[in-house]
Amino acid sequence: MGERRFFIFGAGYSGRAFAQANGQGAPILGTTRAPEKFEVLRQAGIGPLRFDGSLTPEISDALRQTTHLIVSVAPDEAGDPVLNAAGETIRARMPALEWIGYLSTVGVYGDHGGAWVDEGAECRPVSKRSMMRVAAEKDWLRLGREIGKPVAILRLSGIYGPGRNALVNLEDGTARRLVKKDQVFNRIHCDDIAGALWHLAGNNLGGIFNVTDDEPAPPQDVVVYAAQLMGVEAPPEIPFETAQLSPMARSFYGENKRVANTAIKAAGYSFRFPNYRVALERMWADGNWRDGEPRSPMKRS
Repeated sequence: MGERRFFIFGAGYSGRAFAQANGQGAPILGTTRAPEKFEVLRQAGIGPLRFDGSLTPEISDALRQTTHLIVSVAPDEAGDPVLNAAGETIRARMPALEWIGYLSTVGVYGDHGGAWVDEGAECRPVSKRSMMRVAAEKDWLRLGREIGKPVAILRLSGIYGPGRNALVNLEDGTARRLVKKDQVFNRIHCDDIAGALWHLAGNNLGGIFNVTDDEPAPPQDVVVYAAQLMGVEAPPEIPFETAQLSPMARSFYGENKRVANTAIKAAGYSFRFPNYRVALERMWADGNWRDGEPRSPMKRS
C-alpha cells in the first residue's frame, strides 16, 4: 500500500484535532471558506485550500491523489455541498481513493424519550438540520456502494475539548446551569473524534458508528463538576421553562436520548475520554482547556 493522503472538506474544530493527532506525518489538505483561517489550519498541520461550494483546479488536483476523504460540511437546502460540487469527481476522477469518512450527528435519531439508541435505532429527526443530515448520510452511503469503497458515517454527539468546554464557559461568564427534568445529553471530546477517524481510516472500515462517550448526563451536572475543579461557585439553577433560549438551543432540549457506542468499540476503538469527568480533569490538570496551549490555571481572586 502506498502513502496515505488525506483530504478534509470542512477542516474546522474536529478536522484540526484529527490533523494534530497525525502521528505518522501523513499529508493532510483541508478546506475552509475563509482565507483568514489558512494560518490556523497550517498550525494544525493542514495544507489549506479555499472551498466555497465549487471545485478549484487546486482542489481537483489534490483529490486525484487523495486516498482518504473526510467530509465535515453540513448539508443545506440544496443538499450536500460536497456531493453537489465534487460528486462526479469522486465517482470518476479519484483513482487513489480507498475510504470516505462523513461526520454526521446523533441528532438524526431525534427524540427517544430518554431511551437508549444504537446504530440500528429508527432515525426520526425533529429539526430541519437533522432531516437534511439523514438525507446526506444516505447519499454518501449510496455513493460508496456505487464506487465500491467503504464509507464510514460517524454520528457525533455534543463536541467539546480545548477552547470549547464548561471550564471556558465558567471563566468567561457564559456558563448556565439549565435544568430540565430527566434531560440528558451525550458528549464527545474532539480527541476521540480524531482517534475514531484515524482508527476507521487506518483499517478502511465502513458503516455507521455512534462516536460518543459512555455516559449521557444532565448538562447542569457538567457545569457543577467544572466549577468544583476550578474551585469557583457554580451559577444558579435556571428552570428550562423560564430560560431565555435561542430557537436552536431550545430545539436541542426537545430531543432526549441515551446514545450507545458499542459499534465503534466492537470495531476496535478505545475511548481516551469515556466521560466528561475524565476529560475535564485532564484538561484542567494539563492547563490546555482554554485553547489547547498549556497555561497556568485561572487566577482566583
